[in-house]
Amino acid sequence: LASSRGGFEIETILKFLVDHNINQLYVIGGDGTHRGANILSETCIERKLNIAVVGIPKTIDNDVDLIDRSFGFTTSVEAAQAAILSAKTEARCNLPNGIGIVKLMGRSAGFIAVHATMASGDVDLCLVPEVEIELEGPDGCLSFLWERVKQQGHAVVVVAEGAGEELLGRSAETDQGGNRKLPAIGEFLKNKIAAYFKQQGSEATVKYIDPSYMIRSVPANASDALYCMLLAQNAVHGAMAGYTAFSTGLVNNRVVYIPIPRMVATSPRVMDPRGRTWERVLSMTRQPQHNPAFELETCTVNDR
Repeated sequence: LASSRGGFEIETILKFLVDHNINQLYVIGGDGTHRGANILSETCIERKLNIAVVGIPKTIDNDVDLIDRSFGFTTSVEAAQAAILSAKTEARCNLPNGIGIVKLMGRSAGFIAVHATMASGDVDLCLVPEVEIELEGPDGCLSFLWERVKQQGHAVVVVAEGAGEELLGRSAETDQGGNRKLPAIGEFLKNKIAAYFKQQGSEATVKYIDPSYMIRSVPANASDALYCMLLAQNAVHGAMAGYTAFSTGLVNNRVVYIPIPRMVATSPRVMDPRGRTWERVLSMTRQPQHNPAFELETCTVNDR
């Protein structure tokens, strides 16, 4: 069992499998990993290789389509609570006008930020990639934070790492995995908030927390550990039954087999910016509603 970032060389992989007489390959990961598994399974079928390729959805971003949730998601939401609590403590203890900002993972989907916000109950403003960030104006985030801090003396902001590209632009650079590098939205918000309060003739003490890999490097909680066992057992059962090119996951709380081509056809999914989940966030934070950051018809939305 090992992990890697990028470096998908299909001939090298197939040669290793054939040379070592491996007839079952379990590929654990998210959207990109399943796309690689799809290519592997199709190539094995074309070459008539007796190798079962099985996917197991594991990504804290929860952006694999069709399934209820991916392995690792609930653990990351739980781990994010410590960062949010720290941000609240910093905001309440640092005068005047303490504001804590927490940046959480979520490249194209804000599921972690949204669920961590709802689980916490201490967040005043939640920003995600699916919804545009409007800073200025009467319904802007800055005036909202100004009023919230005047009311309660402090505020907590949670922002997903992929939010705000409409403000900072899209980077043309990519990392080793081929993913587009994201702008520094956390530092940008910190500077903008401090500058806005200064314009209002006041001062804000803004603390920025980036837990980064701390929310994905913790041991799985009990819920995810149980889920992982179910996925592992059903993946092996499917391979031993002679199936290939499938992934296993929960759909409507039942463990099912999903053809990998069907899964990757509509992944990655994003949160529905007009769905019930986002409405719950708005009702908790009382933040202003802004426009979706994309055309809903161009992507797969999910309201889980």
